[in-house]
Amino acid sequence: MMLAGLFSQAIPITGAGRILLLLPLCLSIAIVYKTIRCPQPRQIPTAVLPLWITIVVAMYVIGALLWAVFNLLS
Repeated sequence: MMLAGLFSQAIPITGAGRILLLLPLCLSIAIVYKTIRCPQPRQIPTAVLPLWITIVVAMYVIGALLWAVFNLLS
């Protein structure tokens, strides 16, 4: 019953929690992408970090720009 409640009722996440949830999501995307693209498994950890940082920074910049446009138009 408790497990079903997680899917039927939303968990409130506010403030920094929303921002911090982006980090593991971007990390998992970077790991999966580099796992597919790297010919040697040894290269994956060193290839993931720059991609992860790039994705996170790009998402935060896009979010800040959209927030600024929203505030200008409202």
